[in-house]
Amino acid sequence: MRIRQAWPDDASAVAGVYVRSWRVAFAGLVPQHYLDAMDPALEESEWKTRIAETRWPSSGILVAETEAGIIGFTGFGPCQETPAIAEIGTLYALPEVWGNGIGKQLMLAALVALAQTDYTQATLWVLEDNERARRFYEASGWRPDGAAVEDTTGGASLNKLRYRRPVG
Repeated sequence: MRIRQAWPDDASAVAGVYVRSWRVAFAGLVPQHYLDAMDPALEESEWKTRIAETRWPSSGILVAETEAGIIGFTGFGPCQETPAIAEIGTLYALPEVWGNGIGKQLMLAALVALAQTDYTQATLWVLEDNERARRFYEASGWRPDGAAVEDTTGGASLNKLRYRRPVG
């Protein structure tokens, strides 16, 4: 496996990983009708734009790739609330590779990239009820910082917690 910067031509594969991961990771958390309506073909153009707009190394999307193709990705950039702080906005892998260290390697690669910038702190948001993701982040040195917001994805009221850690 190798980790590299994403290119716009990766958008279709990234959209596929995104949808497959969401459908498994958020089953029982996000309304099923929302998950069922997700379609990689509809997500592809948004991912192509997001990838094209990255400004390495202060923002970027990294993909984990094997001979079989892209199996995971992470995206990061300036935090919307405080641009001097970085935010990990996405971290997804195909469900069949969960537990194989792909997410850990992607997170480490994102933090290494962010260490090349002026960022000293990074944040991310996670659903409060997503215990698997919270365990993963906490094992990687992330801690809740007390901030919480309500998310209404799919029409449900979902609580999201902000996690924080030093970049280096």
